[in-house]
Amino acid sequence: MAAIDGLVSGLKTADLINQLMQLEANPQTLLKQKQAKVGTLVSAYQTLNSTVANLAANAGKLTSAAKVDAASATSSSTGVTATLGDGAAAGTLKFTVDRLAQGQTAVTATSAAWADASGAITIEIGGERHELTASSSSMSDVASAVNRSGLGITATRVAAGTDDDGNALYRLQFASNETGAEARFSVYAGASAGIPEGAADLFAADGAAVVSEAQDAQVTLWPGTGAAQTVTSAGNTFADVLPGVALAVTEASETPVTVTVSRDAKAVSAKVGGIVANLSSALGYITSNSRITSASDGGATTGGTLAGDGTAREAKNQLSTAFIAPIDGASPSEYGITVDKTGVFSFDAAKFEAALAKDPQKTLAAVATLGARVEETAKNLSDPRQGVITAKVTGQQSLSKSLTERIEKWDTSLATRRATLEKTYAALEVTLSNLQTQGTWLTSQLATLPTMNSGSNR
Repeated sequence: MAAIDGLVSGLKTADLINQLMQLEANPQTLLKQKQAKVGTLVSAYQTLNSTVANLAANAGKLTSAAKVDAASATSSSTGVTATLGDGAAAGTLKFTVDRLAQGQTAVTATSAAWADASGAITIEIGGERHELTASSSSMSDVASAVNRSGLGITATRVAAGTDDDGNALYRLQFASNETGAEARFSVYAGASAGIPEGAADLFAADGAAVVSEAQDAQVTLWPGTGAAQTVTSAGNTFADVLPGVALAVTEASETPVTVTVSRDAKAVSAKVGGIVANLSSALGYITSNSRITSASDGGATTGGTLAGDGTAREAKNQLSTAFIAPIDGASPSEYGITVDKTGVFSFDAAKFEAALAKDPQKTLAAVATLGARVEETAKNLSDPRQGVITAKVTGQQSLSKSLTERIEKWDTSLATRRATLEKTYAALEVTLSNLQTQGTWLTSQLATLPTMNSGSNR
């Protein structure tokens, strides 16, 4: 029911009700203010959690000397490319590329149809025979049967002119899908049982040919010396000839190729500097959101979102300790990681690179120890299920949900209270109207009564 605004009483009924409702809504207003603060805190901790999780992920990439180390590679030939992986070690290797890997390609002699009328095909690969049956003896059906077999061989019908009677002639080209000596195969017309051991395959017939033999790629290490050694690969890539180094060859070469792998000190330094920067980001976020600010006019001071929050303070302490604690009895400052009196961390790349040059093994091991320690600490804080910061976020989200439910209950209660006030004031206006009407009537009735003449009593 809408409020009747002073029709009889002259009161501003709507304003009165609004003022009363403001007083009634004070508890809900306080709940909304609290919910807003909780929402801001949740957002702040979600940002912090993401920052710490990023630190954990990057520190996890430095938990072993092999992960910490970095190298660069050069090749004296454009036909050889070196790709580095984890654990790539410094060194030099000289070798020749004797041959590249290739698959087998072979073609049959010309024929109008498959040599076996039943469409039977036998393929020998890897020392095993596989029997296939085409739907007919046509060359197309035979090719289809081979291609559906899953044996890793592709068959293609190729037109080869006509015979003396004008019949179309064809060849079947067979090609292995993979390279390497193990891709070598033989093809026979007919069922496997009818093909004796040692029988010549179709590619040995007149007019047939093996276009390319299946073979492994081969390189010779230390060519021309007593230590010369051949290494083969089914593909044109040789893995781990040098630790953590893959060699890809694209052309044969009798001239020795030299591949050199050297430690990239700046790349190693950048990895360490990266997690120090991640730490500074996390600590800086906590610091900036925990700062107490005094008003310039001398008014009340205000605190950041995380000001006085124990979880943020504990996270800051744990992360700082993980970085500044001794590493095998040595201070992290020996490796360029320092912290000033205000708690701000910095990284001296030049000092770190000097330590790496002086004692690579010790320095890489120290970084691995630091990486493992930082990863564990950051994970304990940001783990999606059991992390300390994650638990804080979850708890505050639960509180926000509870506040939302309480606010919604107040919405119902306040709506009921407003309806009651509007009804009460409307009834008041009606009552006043009735009284006013009665008063007017009484006044009119009194006006009709005869007046008494004082002279009539003589």
